[in-house]
Amino acid sequence: MGETLSKQQVLAAVPQQAPFRFIDEIVELDAEHIVARYTFPPDSDFYRGHFPGNPITPGVILVETAAQAAVVAFGIYLYALETSREELEKILTIFTDCAVDFSGTVLPGARVTTTGRVKFFRRKKLRASFEMKLDDGTLVCSGELSGMGVPR
Repeated sequence: MGETLSKQQVLAAVPQQAPFRFIDEIVELDAEHIVARYTFPPDSDFYRGHFPGNPITPGVILVETAAQAAVVAFGIYLYALETSREELEKILTIFTDCAVDFSGTVLPGARVTTTGRVKFFRRKKLRASFEMKLDDGTLVCSGELSGMGVPR
């Protein structure tokens, strides 16, 4: 009944758009996991106030980045596997809750890779574990994120 969407189709279906989309590419995607990357532009507006003279990416933006990959994009992919394209287009995947441990900072211009793994997916609700790392392998944050599909 459903269909397997390509990485490009999933990315195109993510509702967040610039300047609030924090996924540049989906590197890996299957029914068990997702790997996505994003590079934080050094001229992003939030760096002006966080913190002047010593900017770092706000934790809430890191959580949003992880949620867009591990919940929104991943949820779109998983829901497409069990429903029609028509039904998929009627649903908006939203982030609902998280438990996150921060262990590093992300500087302007840095690229992060988020890996999400399904813990459960049923009735349009997804819980995923995730890790976010810098290109050098430094763990930035990890934890669990949840989201669900709601009518558009």
